[in-house]
Amino acid sequence: MQDQIVQADRSTWQVPSMEVVLWQGRQHRWCVVIPVINEGPRIRSLLSRMAELRIAGVADILIVDGGSKDGSLERSMLLEFHVRGLIVKTGPGKLSAQLRCAYAFALDQGYEGIVTIDGNDKDDPAAIPAFIDALQSGADFVQASRFVAGGVAENTPLSRDLAIRLLHAPLLSLASGFQWTDTTQGFRAYSQRMLLDPRVAPFRDVFQTYELLAYLSARVPRLGYRCVELPTVRRYPKGEVPTKISAFKGNLSVLKILLRACRGAYNPSAR
Repeated sequence: MQDQIVQADRSTWQVPSMEVVLWQGRQHRWCVVIPVINEGPRIRSLLSRMAELRIAGVADILIVDGGSKDGSLERSMLLEFHVRGLIVKTGPGKLSAQLRCAYAFALDQGYEGIVTIDGNDKDDPAAIPAFIDALQSGADFVQASRFVAGGVAENTPLSRDLAIRLLHAPLLSLASGFQWTDTTQGFRAYSQRMLLDPRVAPFRDVFQTYELLAYLSARVPRLGYRCVELPTVRRYPKGEVPTKISAFKGNLSVLKILLRACRGAYNPSAR
């Protein structure tokens, strides 16, 4: 693993400053990364569901915090639910910066693959073993989808449903050459070898907000990596839309990121 990281030129990685608050060491070949910021009771609910499913028996659970101030990440609770690591991003940036922290840490620890699930408890963690099975079978990018056969979408806001089906997924499918159906989902899995590929180069400061998700969906299939979608369940609570994306400004930013990713603006050669 260290040889592979050397070949990927670890010294060139741009990773935000971070603090490792909790680390109990690697137990498994795979890890589950959960990005959070002020998730309140939602993160406890997700971790409780994962504990019931015994996810910690097949993958190490790592939380990457963007700077929560709500007291939702008490150490006793994390240990109760078998969390092996808590990383706190102290540098600038939002989701993509958080993910760069977590992915760099995970690769440094020798994990062969990473599953990411949002900390807002909208996704069903029961699918995590299937993601790991797909990685073990040679997949490099596993994308959750509520829209493929067997998937379930509950209470998805109509505007978001239409934006995904009619704009986001079709444009990324056209740009990538792979038929994506659910491209805004953060419930994904990536192989070690793909993340270390210098043609992918995910550890760059250009990835600050939501750029990394759109970029990888556009870039990875074009490089010949094996990509798959798996059916999952995504439930929005009634009367509430737990999201960090604001209605107008946030959605406009996501649209700009989508268009830039589709035209290759984030590709390493485009720097």
